[in-house]
Amino acid sequence: MTPTSATIAGALSVLNAISFAMFAMDKRRSKIGARRISERALLISAVVSGTVGAWIGMRTFRHKIRKRSFVAAVVCMTAVDAVVAISLLLLTR
Repeated sequence: MTPTSATIAGALSVLNAISFAMFAMDKRRSKIGARRISERALLISAVVSGTVGAWIGMRTFRHKIRKRSFVAAVVCMTAVDAVVAISLLLLTR
C-alpha cells in the first residue's frame, strides 16, 4: 500500500512543526539561562523533521542566524531536501 499525498503532506507538516518547536524551545531556554538544546540536536531535527520548520524557526525567533557554519549546514540540508522532493515527485508520476 502506497501512502497518499495527503498522508505524506500531513506527516511532513507534523515533522516540520517539531523542528520549529525545537528552535522555539532553544531560544526560550537561551533567554532564561536554562540548559540548551545542542546544535547537533537542532541540525538532526532539521534533517529528520524538516528544513522548512527549521528555517521558519530560525527566522521567527532570530535564532542561530549569526552562526555561519550552522546556517551553511541548514542550507546544504535544504538543497538535499529539495533534490529528494523533486526526485520523489518525478518518480511518482
